[in-house]
Amino acid sequence: MSSSTSSLPAVVLKAGHVRPVWAGHPWVFAQAIERIDGEVQPGDEVRVLDARGNALGRGLCSPGSAIAVRIFSFDPVVGVDAALFERRLERAVMLRRAAGLPEERPGHETTGYRLVHGEGDGLPGLIVDVYGDVLCVQLGTAGLARRAPELLDLLEKLVGPRAIVDRTPAPVAQSEGFVASAGVVRGAAQSELRFHERGLRYELPLVLGQKTGYYFDQRPLRALVEPLVRGSRVLDACCYVGSFALTAARGGAARVLAVDTSAPAIAAARACAESNGFGDRIELAAEEAASAFARVGAQGGADLVICDPPKLAPGPRRGAGRAAHRSEGRAHERVLDAYRSLGTQAARAVAPGGVLAFSCCAGSVSLEELQRALALGARDAGRRALVVERCFQGADHPVPAAFPEGLYLKTLVARIDVS
Repeated sequence: MSSSTSSLPAVVLKAGHVRPVWAGHPWVFAQAIERIDGEVQPGDEVRVLDARGNALGRGLCSPGSAIAVRIFSFDPVVGVDAALFERRLERAVMLRRAAGLPEERPGHETTGYRLVHGEGDGLPGLIVDVYGDVLCVQLGTAGLARRAPELLDLLEKLVGPRAIVDRTPAPVAQSEGFVASAGVVRGAAQSELRFHERGLRYELPLVLGQKTGYYFDQRPLRALVEPLVRGSRVLDACCYVGSFALTAARGGAARVLAVDTSAPAIAAARACAESNGFGDRIELAAEEAASAFARVGAQGGADLVICDPPKLAPGPRRGAGRAAHRSEGRAHERVLDAYRSLGTQAARAVAPGGVLAFSCCAGSVSLEELQRALALGARDAGRRALVVERCFQGADHPVPAAFPEGLYLKTLVARIDVS
């Protein structure tokens, strides 16, 4: 589907906006564009040039989006075509194998993981998660949606799944101007996603809509906290399907409370707890995290509190100019205030000397900003937070060195003491 270089439209960047792309940042923001030479439709392949006409790479265009171009190749003679897709997918499979995925050792079986992590695998906007012998995909741009048949063909060829499920969020598709093909798009009909993670079994109904169905990115944190919980009281707030609760129960926690506002998620968590033999050791409740924090705090607190909220920060917005920048700045301050408030509530739920795992899944919030929000939030609760560990997304969620936004998941593991 690639065109010859000379026939491609050219996106010319403003002077002063070239260095990130030159260094390898895969996004071209709308405000960085001086002009577009040629007619461009959503999903078209384009050349990216600096202000002097030097070629920087080739990508797929999303006119009208805040991220106007996603660069697939920094070699101006390498096109965005099936050959590039196949090379990138083969490399993604190789990188997961190098990271030990899938894992088949008894007691450590891991058959659920991220196979393609968008920009980290040189395929901006594409997410592919493995659930045993089923793949779930998200197509984040019009360009990928136009090329979906060849991408699915390649996934079938390289991975051989029993089925492929499209989990592209409808709002994402709408913002990019296409209609997502929700549900099974290749192979046998599915009602559940079945997989193992670190020896724990999961069976999740397809109706659950978070990400592609599960949070594979928190696997490192689950492995980190499991040895810490023996004999402890644990609160898993915003628990979704209870993966931290299951980890804590297996680690020997004395009491585990897991809460989430989603009744279907709680039902799935209960089924997973039963199937793993922990049904009588985990208390599950459909409850707001704030309510659970207050209730547990009033009871003396938990020894370990997991605070892993849904994303609080918006993604890149449409538009450019000073007004848009001011609006984004105010929105960012509100996000930081929200994390500070959450830090206050969570800190009050931790028993003196206990541990809080405080997570943020927004790429726009830096580790330093999250740490400051926790410090201020703990102070507002009359506590002090001492960070003893930091945790990030796993090796199946790689990040280009030139793409700081890609390190979206960050967790501070902190001891919480009374001031």
